[in-house]
Amino acid sequence: MACRPRAILAGDIGGTKTTLAVVSGDDGLETLAEATFPSNDFPDLETIVSRFLSEAGVRVQYACFGVAGPVSRGRSRITNLPWVLDEERLRESLGLSGVMLINDLVAISTAVPGLGPASLRTLQAGTPEPGGAVAVVAPGTGLGEAFLVWDGARYLACPSEGGHADFAPRNDLEADLLRFVRERQDHVSIERVCSGLGIPVLYDFLRRRSAESEPVWLAERLANASDRTPVIIEAGAGSGPRSALCASAIELFASILGAEAGNLALKVLATGGVYIAGGIPPRILRALEGGTFLAAFRDKGRFRGLLEGIPVHVVIEPRVAIIGAARYLLSAGGATPRGRPRRGHRT
Repeated sequence: MACRPRAILAGDIGGTKTTLAVVSGDDGLETLAEATFPSNDFPDLETIVSRFLSEAGVRVQYACFGVAGPVSRGRSRITNLPWVLDEERLRESLGLSGVMLINDLVAISTAVPGLGPASLRTLQAGTPEPGGAVAVVAPGTGLGEAFLVWDGARYLACPSEGGHADFAPRNDLEADLLRFVRERQDHVSIERVCSGLGIPVLYDFLRRRSAESEPVWLAERLANASDRTPVIIEAGAGSGPRSALCASAIELFASILGAEAGNLALKVLATGGVYIAGGIPPRILRALEGGTFLAAFRDKGRFRGLLEGIPVHVVIEPRVAIIGAARYLLSAGGATPRGRPRRGHRT
């Protein structure tokens, strides 16, 4: 059962939004239809897909969804969304020939080797080692992590749930942050302080420590916001009115993200490069380029020299997960009736 139809469905399923695209596999993944939906406005993925395909007026046989959560035996529970996805159920309810669920960071990682300069912002040029492992860290609603390894011919994308590992403070400020979050959470993972969910936590922590008062205009915006994260990002790293407290929160976020990216680089020996993806980094590029991120990334004691030689890029291509999900499906070489890829998948 070939998985190279004229049109396929690719999806990026996140805790905040779900983006779907119908792309052609015949000539360079041409996009035939695309739309984004607020995930929390729908009871399940099937409802979104059915509405999208109906409105787009297109038919597909195969689909691949990059999902924000671990995938095991064709099933996934979305980490920051009350959805449970199942390949067989999706295949039957949507009337498709095959469905694949992959971790969203696997989707992003699958796209990474093919990204050109226009899709990246380089923070550190470094010297990439041919065939060296590649690390991917992606703060969005949550914090995703993955890596790629070279098999002698191509890169293999490998999933990870490293974002749920313990947050390890590096200084007195971060030690105080750990204590602050522990008052509210049983387990303080790195995701709790380094994601869209974590940015308001950083702001609240710094506000409690600071003698600086919260501006009236900012207090009003935060009080009226259903999600405080965009307000804090805009006031801390945007082009509008600035708040010193918000700027400090974004600076702390950049430092924690840099340290975690350095941790993953050491763990997988990412001499092929480190890629910072996800929805947040493109919105705080000035903060990431300001020096705090790289200082934390390189701050690894005796291994500072190694970290200084590793290329570090920010992914600014907004469709990277869609591109990766489509390429994963097209490169799988076939699909079983249950929608799982045949063995030997390569990116």
